[in-house]
Amino acid sequence: MQKSNHQTLLFLGIILISINLRTSIASVGPLIPFIREDLGISNGLAGFLTTLSLLTFAIFSLFAPSLGKKFGHSKAIFFGIVLLALGVVLRVLGGIELLYLGTALTGIGIVTANVLMIPFFKARMPEKIGLLTAILSTGMSLFAAIASGISVPLAVDLGWGWRGSLVSWVSLMALALLVWIPQLKPHASSVQRDIFQGKNVWKSKLAWEVTLFMGAQSVMYFTMITWLPDMLISRGMTPVNAGIALSYMQLISLIGTFFAPNLLIRLKEQSGVILAVGLGYFIGYAALFIHHEVITFIALTVIGIGSGASLSIAYTLISLRTAEDLTTAKLSGMVQSAGYILAALGPLVFGISLDLFGNWDILIWFLLIMTVQFLAFGMPAGRDRKI
Repeated sequence: MQKSNHQTLLFLGIILISINLRTSIASVGPLIPFIREDLGISNGLAGFLTTLSLLTFAIFSLFAPSLGKKFGHSKAIFFGIVLLALGVVLRVLGGIELLYLGTALTGIGIVTANVLMIPFFKARMPEKIGLLTAILSTGMSLFAAIASGISVPLAVDLGWGWRGSLVSWVSLMALALLVWIPQLKPHASSVQRDIFQGKNVWKSKLAWEVTLFMGAQSVMYFTMITWLPDMLISRGMTPVNAGIALSYMQLISLIGTFFAPNLLIRLKEQSGVILAVGLGYFIGYAALFIHHEVITFIALTVIGIGSGASLSIAYTLISLRTAEDLTTAKLSGMVQSAGYILAALGPLVFGISLDLFGNWDILIWFLLIMTVQFLAFGMPAGRDRKI
């Protein structure tokens, strides 16, 4: 009974951690028009909010494996959520400076927990990697969708403003910290596995393929959640409906997010699944050229399912392409460092191009180009090899 209760708390803790890893970013996109108007900033500076989070992902993911090795994965994950909560509060307390500083802290907190969750799974419950990865990815995607959908209603309908809307998510972070406390005790399997030093992933061609695949899918996801609402508003949608459209895209992504990991671990190679997802991206993005609301939602359906599957594929490949836990942690850190450096460019580059040219079609062409990278590196990363 005690073991059963402990496992229940573990699963609940994983769910609560996962639902906090995207809300602080996904809630920003629909609120950009309000933030831009209140603080008097340009599209480029507004887009930099997402870019800043991704830059902190890129930089501090390099340190997460060392933190996990020194303090243990569970304690480092706890520390990451504490930083995330502090950042969420700080960014609404003042002007643009505190907004950027708090956003940077949220990025550091997210990436610390994000990098270490996968090696935590492999160390604690290696026989359930597929299920735990599905829970992680689904929790992230589900609450990203919820955050996108209710950010504007919280700000407008409840009168909380963009600041109140953004800070409201700290209550879920506090709950996650409370439930995670039992995991802070040392665990025998984690200690035993620390004897492995891991391999140098930075010299591995396979590691770079997984990383650049992650980069491509991250560019597409973060650029879409940052700018899709604004694009739809420019086509005549209300801010509330644009937020709902973004929320819908992320809700439909749960289909790909939940089912992909368990499918992938049953396959000897994952390249076929990656090819199918890539072709879906091409169809979905191309359909966005058509300014028709029904076609837009059909396109977002295809893109959403692909986006959910892509995240799960990237996380699952980190586990499948490594043998030891520490190598898994190192690859996870590399993937979220170099990968997010690429992802950081997406929202910023498009925001600047929008200021210069005022043409939303550039967004679609940019996403189509990233789909080519998605396939170019994803296909070889999906082959049956280990680092």
